[in-house]
Amino acid sequence: MQPARPLDARALARAGMEALRTGDARAARQLFEQIGRAGRADAGVWLGLALACRSLKDETAKLAAIDKALALEPRNLRALIMKADHLAEVGDHRAASTFYSTAVKAAPAAGRLSPEMLAEVRRAQAMQERYSAEYVAHLHRQLAARGFDPDRSSRRFAQSLELLTGKKRIYRQEPLSYYFPELPQIQFYERRDFPWLDAIEAAAADIRAELLEILRDGRAFIPYVEGESNRPQQDYQGLLGNVGWSAFFLCKNGEIVPENAARCPRTMRALEHAPLTRIARRAPMILFSLLRPGVHIPPHTGYFNSRLICHLPLIVPDNCRLRVGNDTRYWQQDKAWVFDDTIEHEAWNGSDKVRVLLLFDIWRPELSAEERGLVQALFEAIAAGGG
Repeated sequence: MQPARPLDARALARAGMEALRTGDARAARQLFEQIGRAGRADAGVWLGLALACRSLKDETAKLAAIDKALALEPRNLRALIMKADHLAEVGDHRAASTFYSTAVKAAPAAGRLSPEMLAEVRRAQAMQERYSAEYVAHLHRQLAARGFDPDRSSRRFAQSLELLTGKKRIYRQEPLSYYFPELPQIQFYERRDFPWLDAIEAAAADIRAELLEILRDGRAFIPYVEGESNRPQQDYQGLLGNVGWSAFFLCKNGEIVPENAARCPRTMRALEHAPLTRIARRAPMILFSLLRPGVHIPPHTGYFNSRLICHLPLIVPDNCRLRVGNDTRYWQQDKAWVFDDTIEHEAWNGSDKVRVLLLFDIWRPELSAEERGLVQALFEAIAAGGG
């Protein structure tokens, strides 16, 4: 008796794909199933079987083959899209959207895909966007029936809905130097929570008059990001020594700059009642921040989250904006705001004129007097140790 010839899985797979190409789905199915019964099937074989069963309208066998392919290769693009298509056909749009989304995320760069697969990935993306839009509309209809109005209801709940549906992404505090735990993750604070800003806004015209005098001195502003000779040189995303983002410091690293502060007595007086951060060799920082036309400050985060940053816009051309986390806002002249700079943020001057604002930092209102004192003591200890 002749021994059984070993099964040539590759040859059978090639024959199965050729049968598919020529439209003989029945023969293809038999060939792929033979490989499967022998325990030699890889994801490609199961996908071939799924395609054959689809042509033969055997939905149960098609789905079983797709699932076996995904068990072997969970990020197989073709299998993910085929599973999504199946779920779409049976009306499970939420599950279909998940598989379409996973396929889009798993897809390599367009240049690494065949034209056929690139078209499939783009179709998957279009389907995912369609189902996502339908789902968001459904949620809004249901919530509207319960009284939700995105313009009048809780702002925090509205943001949670945008996060849930993928319209926005979650950003968290990521200080470069010091993290104080258990503080709220707030991007822009509510203006009404800082009533002392009223007096600073009321002084905006006086502050701007002092600023305009300084602007007449072409050498008054220096690059905001400067290197330190006793620290390794870093490029800071192209901002090191870049006059595109410049500053006129009234107080730098917790120390008054006497000659500059003397030129701005009304500005310094306006800040007397602000809860300025007091940290040895760190804070406060008080400065006029100048952004030249067309300049983009890349995404970055601040050094410590025990403080917040205040902006009083003084010279604001059109198309000047700040993004903090997932919230982008446009500066309005003489209208102050407060934000957490340890949440990723970036800024743009999209105009052909300079944008200048007064920038200063304040204690986070959530810190107790004891905690502020301990933070001060900590940084004094760091400074005493040469930090």
